[in-house]
Amino acid sequence: MNSKIKDDSVDLLFQAVLSLRTLEECYDFFEDLCTVPEIKAMSQRLTVAMMLRNKCVYSDIVAKTGASTATISRVNRSLNYGCDGYEIVFKRLKDGDTEK
Repeated sequence: MNSKIKDDSVDLLFQAVLSLRTLEECYDFFEDLCTVPEIKAMSQRLTVAMMLRNKCVYSDIVAKTGASTATISRVNRSLNYGCDGYEIVFKRLKDGDTEK
């Protein structure tokens, strides 16, 4: 766990996310919480991470996602040296271990 972000407000945010039960609830909550560009940026990073994990090259990722090479590098660093959060999500998505 990254102690740089750990505090009561972040705990509340994450508990709120964990309380969501459907895709529609996620859309409603995130649309209230974030701007459209913030949601698009987070979804872009997840797509970039999935493409990197699938061994796509930067030029293909830029072409498909529009992400900058700086964003791709940052995501790649997280995949290689981060907290394995992406891997947890990818495994659960693959296993169908999510609620609809």
